[in-house]
Amino acid sequence: MAISLDKLIGFHQKALTVRNDRMEVIAGNLANANTPGYKAKDIDFKAAMQSAQAARNHSLTRTHEKHFSVDMKLNNDTLYRIPEQPDTGDGNTVEVQKERNEFLDSGMRYQIGLQFIQGKIKGMKKAISGGQGQ
Repeated sequence: MAISLDKLIGFHQKALTVRNDRMEVIAGNLANANTPGYKAKDIDFKAAMQSAQAARNHSLTRTHEKHFSVDMKLNNDTLYRIPEQPDTGDGNTVEVQKERNEFLDSGMRYQIGLQFIQGKIKGMKKAISGGQGQ
């Protein structure tokens, strides 16, 4: 019986990719905190993961080597964040404290995701070895 790593950790790997992309967007917001007219952006994690789940449920398979490769990529369209505080007058909507908090939250969730995947792989190794010589 073949072992499918995609079935074991594929969805969680996509979650890590979305979290990584989100942290990059947030880092861009922080880098542009003093840029006049800059609009803070974010990625809707829930929508991105729903898109990933739909792609997983409707994956396409190549049946011949001459068929075009179909790569189901996540639709990580960034959205503009609606500020909670009034505009400072220069048109910049970055709220530094909120961005820092979101970045830290995403970073912690990324670490948790990594630990989850490591646990899955460790369990698979244990199953393959029959629970011996971990």
